[in-house]
Amino acid sequence: MNPLLFNFPEEFETERLIIRMPRPGDGKAVYDSIKASITELKPWMPFAQKEQSETDVEANIRESYINFLKRNDLRLLVFLKETGEFIASSGLHRINWSIPKFEIGYWIDTRHSGKGYMTEAVQGITDFAVNELKARRIEIRCESTNMKSRAIPEKLGFVLEGILKNEGLSAESNELRDTCVYAKVIN
Repeated sequence: MNPLLFNFPEEFETERLIIRMPRPGDGKAVYDSIKASITELKPWMPFAQKEQSETDVEANIRESYINFLKRNDLRLLVFLKETGEFIASSGLHRINWSIPKFEIGYWIDTRHSGKGYMTEAVQGITDFAVNELKARRIEIRCESTNMKSRAIPEKLGFVLEGILKNEGLSAESNELRDTCVYAKVIN
C-alpha cells in the first residue's frame, strides 16, 4: 500500500500528554525549548552543534510537517495535557512501510526531565505505532554512554539486541562511539 493513502490520527493522548504532528507556528516553542536545554542536548544531538535561529527552527518544523504528510518521517511533538506547554520532541523515523518498521528518537526540554514524561511519551508512541500503524518492529538507538536515553527502552521492555562498536561519531566531539540497538518485535 502506498503510505500516502494510509490514514491515521495526527494526534493522540497519554495520561498526562498530548502527542501530535508538528504544525506551522510550532517553531517558537521548540526553539525556546532547545535554547533552554542546549547544554544537555549538545553531547548527544547533532542539531545542537550549531546555533539556530527561531526562523531556522520554524523552517525545520515546516519540513517535518511536510514529511509527516508525505509519510516519509513522522516527527511528533509532546505537550503537557494540563497546560498545553511544549516539553519534548520525538517521532517515528527511518520508516520501512513494507514491514512496517520504525525507529523512535527523542529529546526532552531539560526543565521537564526526570518526571517520567519521556518514558510516558515513548510508551504512547510505541502503542500508536503498534495499534495505528501496525508496526512489526520498533527500534530505539542511542549512544552507549547516554544512560538517560538507555533507561527509557530498558524501562519499557525493549530488548537490547546488540551494541554496535565504533558505529558512528559522537555529536559533540566527533569521536568514535558505540550505539545500543534496542528493539520491540511484534508478532
